[in-house]
Amino acid sequence: MTVSYTLKVAEARFGGFSSLLLRWRGSIYKLLYKEFLLFIALYAMLSMAYRLLLTQEQRHVYAQVARYCNRSADLIPLSFVLGFYVTLVVNRWWSQYTSIPLPDQLMCVISASVHGVDQRGRLLRRTLIRYANLASVLVLRSVSTRVLKRFPTMEHVVDAGFMSQEERKKFESLKSDFNKYWIPCVWFTNLAAQARRDGRIHDDIAFCLLLEELNKYRAKCSMLFHYDWISIPLVYTQVVTIAVYSFFALSLVGRQFVEPEAGAAKEPLEPGQKPAPALGDLDMYVPLTTLLQFFFYAGWLKVAEQIINPFGEDDDDFETNQLIDRNLQVSLLSVDDMYQNLPPMEKDPYWDEEQPQPPYTVATAAETLRPSFLGSTFNLRMSDDPEQSLQVEASQDLEKFFMWSLSRIQGPSLRNDGGKRQVWRTRAQVQRLDSSLPGNGPKPVVFKSSITITVL
Repeated sequence: MTVSYTLKVAEARFGGFSSLLLRWRGSIYKLLYKEFLLFIALYAMLSMAYRLLLTQEQRHVYAQVARYCNRSADLIPLSFVLGFYVTLVVNRWWSQYTSIPLPDQLMCVISASVHGVDQRGRLLRRTLIRYANLASVLVLRSVSTRVLKRFPTMEHVVDAGFMSQEERKKFESLKSDFNKYWIPCVWFTNLAAQARRDGRIHDDIAFCLLLEELNKYRAKCSMLFHYDWISIPLVYTQVVTIAVYSFFALSLVGRQFVEPEAGAAKEPLEPGQKPAPALGDLDMYVPLTTLLQFFFYAGWLKVAEQIINPFGEDDDDFETNQLIDRNLQVSLLSVDDMYQNLPPMEKDPYWDEEQPQPPYTVATAAETLRPSFLGSTFNLRMSDDPEQSLQVEASQDLEKFFMWSLSRIQGPSLRNDGGKRQVWRTRAQVQRLDSSLPGNGPKPVVFKSSITITVL
């Protein structure tokens, strides 16, 4: 069953995620503890062999090998390779969930389009939505181990009420080398066309809408099947796995606490200063940082391993059986019991109010004191100068005149050390400036107000 903790993180508070660290079901501890214990055991064996079984000369050789392995492990681009892979897997995981076919839109269209309160009308609506549910069951049997265990044979599908015996015979008589989950969708279209001919569907617009919703439903079934068929390229999964295993295989040897390297350069000591111990002299039996690194990187790989196929039986895999139960129940309820079964219409409580305001509880009354959001620029303070708000006509002549006027005012006497300044021109000044234009200059432009020219 999917592990849900949404309510636990509804509010951001001190140590909000800390309470989630103690959970076992669906946790990283449950996924990783076997590999973690194995890594600790191998590290301890190598450490004891180095400390208890090797001679001094052998220890010196082992220390050289350990330093070489430690340097080599840093050459593996583990963060980049693993991070990109996990991102790809998570995006694929969510896309697979959104590809699960849900009958909600289709059942509403069936209830609104296929008419008739008699037995024939009721049978049409129930059969149409049952065909849609049968298609999803067939495709989920092909991709989900939980659904396959629930319906191991077509006889189990018949016993569950998704298919009749006659439909099963017709289904098995159709020979094909490929998956036949699409057959109920074809039955749906033929039955809908028959209902249109019989007048149960009143117009072609409603008929087209019904088929469009069915095609969307069938497309999701097809996409789900293709996600199961086309996996992430095996070479990429192998590269990531080898990178992680190689990194920690080198770390088993390279992260051992060995004797310091001989001939290491030391800094000169000040008068009266005592020599500090070499870094290699620090001997810790438990490699804390290495264990944390294993926990993070190997845990990252385990996350990808768990969600790369969310249709299995892991703790966080999709609850496909519950989805089947829910889809069948709500779809039959929608097209049968709820068909033209409406509550009586009556005036709402805000019938005579221009600005209806629903009530608040005491716990939420403070929210009414907050002003409504009207836009990010609503409270922007504009210039107090009314000249800045007047409009001028935009034209190519205006742009040419603007550029020409800049060239006229940019002289040595008007420069201000490269800083910004504004040069104001009133209407009379603009007209005088315009009168001095050369014969091939732009045509005179009449401005409704003064303009501001900014010199950079």
